[in-house]
Amino acid sequence: MARRKTSSRPAKTPTPTPSPIPTWDEHLIPRLLQWRVEIVGFLLFVFSAVMLLGLSGLTHSGFLAWVTGLSRQLLGWGAYVLFASGVAIGLHLLFRRTERPNWIRPKQIIGFELVLFAALALTHQLSTATFDDAYLGRAGGIAGWALTMPLQTLIGPFLTGLLFLILVAWGVLLVFNVTWADIIRVLVYASGRLRAWADAVDVDPDLVFANDATERELRELERAAVTQPVQNIIVPVRNAELPPLSLLKQGTTQHLSSAEIRDKARIIERTLTDFGLKGKVIQIEQGPTITQFGVEPGYLERPRPDGTIHEQKVRISQIAGLRADFALALAVPRLRIEAPVPGKGIVGIEVPNQEASLVRLRDILESAEFQSLQKPLAVGLGKTVSGRPVAVDLAKMPHLLIAGTTGSGKSASINALITCLTFNNTPDQLKLVLIDPKKVELIRFNGMPHMIGAVETDGERIIGVLRWLVAEMERRYEVFAQVGARQLESYNRRMVQQGQPPMPRIVLFIDELADLMAMYSAEVERTLCRLAQMARATGMHLVVATQRPSINVITGLIKANFPARIAFAVASNTDSRVIIDTSGAEQLLGRGDMLFLGPDAAAPQRVQGCFIDDDEIDRLAAFWQNAWPETEAEPPPWENLLKRMAIIEDTDDLLEQAINLCQRYDTISTSLLQRRLRVGFPRAARIMETLYEMGLVEDPKSGGKTRQTHVDVHDTPLDTYIENNGDELPSI
Repeated sequence: MARRKTSSRPAKTPTPTPSPIPTWDEHLIPRLLQWRVEIVGFLLFVFSAVMLLGLSGLTHSGFLAWVTGLSRQLLGWGAYVLFASGVAIGLHLLFRRTERPNWIRPKQIIGFELVLFAALALTHQLSTATFDDAYLGRAGGIAGWALTMPLQTLIGPFLTGLLFLILVAWGVLLVFNVTWADIIRVLVYASGRLRAWADAVDVDPDLVFANDATERELRELERAAVTQPVQNIIVPVRNAELPPLSLLKQGTTQHLSSAEIRDKARIIERTLTDFGLKGKVIQIEQGPTITQFGVEPGYLERPRPDGTIHEQKVRISQIAGLRADFALALAVPRLRIEAPVPGKGIVGIEVPNQEASLVRLRDILESAEFQSLQKPLAVGLGKTVSGRPVAVDLAKMPHLLIAGTTGSGKSASINALITCLTFNNTPDQLKLVLIDPKKVELIRFNGMPHMIGAVETDGERIIGVLRWLVAEMERRYEVFAQVGARQLESYNRRMVQQGQPPMPRIVLFIDELADLMAMYSAEVERTLCRLAQMARATGMHLVVATQRPSINVITGLIKANFPARIAFAVASNTDSRVIIDTSGAEQLLGRGDMLFLGPDAAAPQRVQGCFIDDDEIDRLAAFWQNAWPETEAEPPPWENLLKRMAIIEDTDDLLEQAINLCQRYDTISTSLLQRRLRVGFPRAARIMETLYEMGLVEDPKSGGKTRQTHVDVHDTPLDTYIENNGDELPSI
């Protein structure tokens, strides 16, 4: 039977059907749809501009005359405003892709329309125009007549005009993004400042001090009694993506009366006279919790051996030595003397107020001092003894060390710093790493999109977090080197130019350093110092706080790398020197009273810290969670590092036991490791491979036979191998 001959030619593959070539309209329509908003803006601009020309009589046509006549008949003079706004809106839409400092919001458009129609009604009412006049396009046109006449018939001309005036004011507030609360706050503040000025100048002319003050000295005290200068109220224009200031509460202000000021000044001067010293109160600064009386040292008459009299100036140390006597005379629990006040020729005696004012974070955010910084990491600390807001840039510190006893306001200050940073930065601009060994202070910030992971409270995990921060710092330096940038600002500037997302800043907060130093002192000190020395250029900053300011916690190496420090109330003079290298913190009042030492300051500055309650934090967290609902909880980036650390620790323990077995026996096998270490065969085999890599056993043999241990390397420690081969070991 003949065999059929098979063909060696390959089978034919079906020819693919060519796709149809897109026509010109299929090319054009998708491109035009990308610019549909700009096209609408251009058409609106052209139409409104032509209508303006027609209203002005610069161009003529039948259709144009009909449209302009109808618009003038309906709106009167408002037709010009309507088409002018159309030109502006058209340009706004046409150039919407370009960067502009402001963006027109819907409520601003509503406010403009409210002002326009209310003004049309007022124009018709004030001009006493009739319907025939309105029909001819005079005054406010038909729209002005229709808005005015029914209300005049119902409530009368006076109430109608008052109603439209209120609507005009409301529309202006909407256009300029100002709320009624802002207006009321300005009025309340102005009335409070007026009352304070009236109290300040109401000085009793019969007042006579113990040292026979002259009329000139009395006038000096009268001028000094003006507590603080009037501050400019600034309503900041905030980014629409940031939370509004209305989420925060306003502080309270308490002022001393002129009688209290005169009484305390008289007591201070009388006390100096009682101890044979001379001095005059020439300046008074009233703050939220204390009032500083500036004393100018006087001159004492001393006889010379020849019988002549010479004047000797009172030393400031003599005045400072009377601190306890001043406190007794003024009947106050604590009193601090600043001798001298930096930049002034006076000695400051800081006396606590009977009623303290509550400083809120909102007061600082609305101040001119905070607005003038214009920095992403600007934070508000509080108010000085003169009542002036204190705002600093965390990036210039670049790290902050905080210390104080329990109840001094340390944790409240940390909450205010975190709130201030998250209030002025979006989650793609700022990331937070929060560490709280006490487990109760910072948990309210969990769930905010600014957070990297959750608040870490376990000691072993905290060490992993610090190691990850060091690794992230080194990674950023490598990225900077690849693009030729020296710091985060220059790198982000290049990324924005290339259309790439910028790299966010990272701020680490540690609420209690003492617990970490007690358990992992060497690791924590080494890691913190490395971050403090090198992390500034990468946009990473540290804020570390402790309630035990001792040299075991705040070591000399840590202090050297944290030039900016805050000292709250402490128990002793020694604790104050540990924090700020000078005394004074032991004389603070607590509850937010602090001494702030800036990185470039010669002496610490007394500040009453901001207070923020739990309700404000909850409202802020709810705002960001609603604004960024797409943010999903992801495992923190240091989870893989923590797993590796656990494996290495476990590996270290098993290797130590395996090395001990090598020292005890001349030969060793995998089965022996299984029995002695109580592990499975795969893990015991990996341990055997590690021992071979370390040079503790001979070459591997087939069949799982025993191996000869090397006696000359019995004393080789595991630390030596890790030092020579890096800190990573193979997982066993």
